[in-house]
Formats: sequence, structure tokens, C-alpha cells
Amino acid sequence: MLPWFHDGFVPLYLAPLAGVTDVVFRQLCKELGADVMVTEFVSAEGIVRRDDRTRHYTEFTEEQRPVGVQLFGANPASLAEAARKIVDWKRPDFLDLNVGCPVNKVVAKNGGSSLLLDPPLLGRVARAVAAAAAVPVTAKIRIGWDQAHLNGPEVCRLLEDCGLAAVAVHGRTRSQGYRDRADWDAIDQCAAAVRIPVIGNGDLAGGHDVEHRMRTTRVRGLMIGRAAMSYPWVLREAREYLRTGHQPEPVPAAARWEFILRHARLAVAADPRRDESHVLMRLRARLMAYSKGLPGSKHLRARFCHVASLAELEDLAGSSLSAPPAA
Repeated sequence: MLPWFHDGFVPLYLAPLAGVTDVVFRQLCKELGADVMVTEFVSAEGIVRRDDRTRHYTEFTEEQRPVGVQLFGANPASLAEAARKIVDWKRPDFLDLNVGCPVNKVVAKNGGSSLLLDPPLLGRVARAVAAAAAVPVTAKIRIGWDQAHLNGPEVCRLLEDCGLAAVAVHGRTRSQGYRDRADWDAIDQCAAAVRIPVIGNGDLAGGHDVEHRMRTTRVRGLMIGRAAMSYPWVLREAREYLRTGHQPEPVPAAARWEFILRHARLAVAADPRRDESHVLMRLRARLMAYSKGLPGSKHLRARFCHVASLAELEDLAGSSLSAPPAA
């Protein structure tokens, strides 16, 4: 049902990350080699209420296809109605169910990873959305709620039985958050339990990681998230490694600064209703993530905390690139 799984091709997904994978960042990551995009999660209840702020998160461009819109919630009827509305409004290539978010405000509403604790409710949710949507439906899950409730394979089988087309599995429990190492043995067990494609997610930071996981597990696709926040070129390097078996050289500082400035300019252009300083303020966390691996990263993070204009950012790039290397 998902045409990007064909002839042994390994699709690279950009993981949906709230506050990170907006329409601008997805555009940049598409250019760097991401094959499949998923939006930041959106509330089914907000879509049903036609909340403009919620609808904003469903935006994408044609160049980003194939792209899915990720929904979260726990009310089957609301999720089904939201699915119909999104397909009618946006015509995404697929819809994705959020069954993995560990954030308290999502879990408190019985959404995200809390659904792992209630398979009957998850089944009703998945069946309702699959029946309502005129496009394929997928899901992103974790391997369980905690170490006492590791039910990833059972959840994958349930979702397959409900008519879902693929499942992305993050190799941590909800209680782990993003601590410890992702459990790829557990991801492999999920892949072995179903016939539909399983996409592996967790600790993919370069081409070697990607090749190793494809060679040692039964996943059919890979999803890269947090590594792309600070070094989005990981997507290009992963594709190159899969294609040739060679790890490209790290991207030099000048090219990284060019990317940072382009991201900032695109973000300002994409939000004409807000003044430049407001857009840059909202972008500060993203800029600080980009500082990882740059010369003088500690100093840059301190400066990024206060940057308020494109001119400031351009001056910072110039001074950083012209500074003598550390002794």
C-alpha cells in the first residue's frame, strides 16, 4: 500500500518532532535526502473544532511528498472525523497515529504512548481511522510503557489486523523517555511479528548505524529524529552509505553556517505575520542545536540565546568563520 517500499529500497523517514519538524525544516531535510516526511503531531480534537493553530501544523508543500500528517488523541469518533477532514483539506499521502509520545500533557489525555496500556482502545482508534481515511494509515509506537509492559510485537500485530499499512517503532519505553540506548532487538522482534513494513527508530547518528541496523534486523525502513536536529546532513550521509558503503566527510563549518542562515531566512519569510525578532526568538533552540560540533560551540550557544535579527545572525556567522582556530 505504501509505494516507497519497493524492490528492496530502504526509505529514510524524518521523524516527527514537536517544535522542530515544521514545514521549513522538512523542506531542508527533503533536500538533504529524507525520503518520507511526517508532520508534527496535531490534536484530533483541535482539527474537529477547526482550530486555526492546530490546522497550521498540517501544512506541507508538494515538494515534501510523500508526506503524512500525524494525529494524536484517544476518541475513535473524533479521530475518524479529523482523519476525514485532513484528507479532504490537505490530501496527504498517508495519516500517522501517534502511539509513542511520552510527554505528560499528551499522555494525560490518554493519547500518545498511554494507548500502549490499553490495546482494546488502541484497536478501536486504529480501526476507526483506517475506515475513515481515504489514504493509508500508519502508526508510530514505542516498544512498551515500561520494562514491565514490553508489548511492541503484540501492538504491531494489533495494528496490522486493524488495517494499518506500516508501523514505526522507537526502541525505548515511555518511562525511558530518551534515556539509555534504543533496544534494536525489541524493534527486530516487532518486525518479525508482522507482514507490514516496520520502520526502526532510535540512535541513528550516521551511515554506519544505518547500515548496521539494516543488516542485523528485519526492519524495512529507518527513521532519523534527534540526530537531524543538530546535524541534518545525517540524512544525506545515511543515504550515501546505503548506496556506496562509504561514509562521507563531515560537512565543513562554512557550509553549516550557510545552512543555518538559510533556515533562519526561510523561517522569517514563512511567517510574515510576525516580526523578525519574534521569529528568531522562536528559532533560538534550533540554532543552539546547530551549534553542536561547530568551533566555539559553547560561546555560540550563549550568543544564540539572545539573537534577535538576521543581521545579528549574519554577523555572528562572519565572526565565527573568521576566528582563528583554537590552540
